[in-house]
Amino acid sequence: MEQTTDPIKINSNSLITDLAEVMAEDVLVVDKELLRVFECDGLSAYRELPLVAVLPATVAEIKAILAICKKHKVPVVTRGAGTGLSGGALPLAGSVLLVLSRMHRILDINDKNKTVTVEPGVRNSAVSEAAAKYGLYYAPDPSSQIACSIGGNVAENAGGLHCLKYGLTINNVLAAKVLTMDGELLELDSESNVGGLDLLALLTGSEGLLGVVVEITLKLLVQPEFTKLVMAGFARVGDSAEAVAKIIEHGIIPAGLEMMDELAIQAAEDFVRVGYPLDAKALLLCELDGTETDVHETCELVRKILGDTGATSIKIAENEAERMKMWQGRKSSFPAVGRISPDYYCMDGTIPRREVKNVLNRISELSNQYGLRVANVFHAGDGNLHPLILYDANKPGELEKTEEFGRDTLKLCVDVGGTVTGEHGAGVEKLDSMCDQFEADELEQFFALKHAFDPDKLLNPGKAVPTLHRCAELGAMHVHHGKLPFPELDRF
Repeated sequence: MEQTTDPIKINSNSLITDLAEVMAEDVLVVDKELLRVFECDGLSAYRELPLVAVLPATVAEIKAILAICKKHKVPVVTRGAGTGLSGGALPLAGSVLLVLSRMHRILDINDKNKTVTVEPGVRNSAVSEAAAKYGLYYAPDPSSQIACSIGGNVAENAGGLHCLKYGLTINNVLAAKVLTMDGELLELDSESNVGGLDLLALLTGSEGLLGVVVEITLKLLVQPEFTKLVMAGFARVGDSAEAVAKIIEHGIIPAGLEMMDELAIQAAEDFVRVGYPLDAKALLLCELDGTETDVHETCELVRKILGDTGATSIKIAENEAERMKMWQGRKSSFPAVGRISPDYYCMDGTIPRREVKNVLNRISELSNQYGLRVANVFHAGDGNLHPLILYDANKPGELEKTEEFGRDTLKLCVDVGGTVTGEHGAGVEKLDSMCDQFEADELEQFFALKHAFDPDKLLNPGKAVPTLHRCAELGAMHVHHGKLPFPELDRF
């Protein structure tokens, strides 16, 4: 991984002495062996030890830590639960890792306004668990929801199985409190804008580059009156893609619409034994919710659409236990694939729904080209792909080949009118792919926003936005007369 920030000479003893004045010994981690717990996030192919990790429990402690880091000009990388899949929480050598897992209080639930206010370390699933007694729940549900934190969800703009109908994190955050690197506490809500720029939306998905989120207010929804889950197997992937298109064309917006290919089906079924059809080349899970009458009527229409588009098997969950079991297979697909390969690389790109069939066919061709198997699981309703590329890191050159395969996949997403990320963020993983998607003038705006919030470039430097030099070297950006555009902005 290239060095993306200027080398910084750090007086580590002085820094640690200053941190020890504001943090207790047991939440100030300096021992190298203990720091290995934090050396990577879910993208374990990249690892790095921070200089020190701190685990604050209050906003005052975070503010003091940021002041010390600013004084010493030390980079700060914020970390939640470490479940991210793009290296967004990867430590930098010589950095302070700001771990927010101790900030895990649910501060307030307002059942009348249907809101909940939480600290960033609260687990995603804990929000719905706490809201359940009021008949409410929090809609975004990433597969890692039992572990991932709300702060991390905000940083990456996480989605989940039910994002088609209820939206990503950005659609469910009502307000946030954010500490800038200068220690200023910003209170943002839907009315917070500068020159028409929605600051709350800007913060959501900013990957820790702009500030440290210390409090979040979320929208809660009333639990559906009635829910049905339909599972359909297909002999051809193209038929399942057509079924997705037809369902949406009929004006049906399922709560969830998920697809898995043959390898993912087999892995999940072997792992959790949910009754998936093992003879299917593709599997579709379509969940409908609403009033009982509406769900029954829509369910029959979906059943007809599935039959008309070539479904070889159709099963409707008979009860809540069976519904949850069917979803368990999809939610367990990542660890399930981990059982059939020494390593796998989880990609994340988004395409127009109309391109699902063509893109999956092209991914299959790339799989043959690179000699690497791929298990595809994705949010079919909004075109968010998650190809899992299987490889063996112990084989020389295989990780590099996998990364090249991954970049080709993301470039394919861009070429068909999509994007290089849907919910996992760019982190370090997609720096090259960001060059395929964005032009120099667009990167200029990213740089300008970064400078406005963090002029010293201390918050998660080197992540998410590639340098102009990097893009030029990849041949993805035109160089005018041997010079890069906006050279003054090239050090991000």
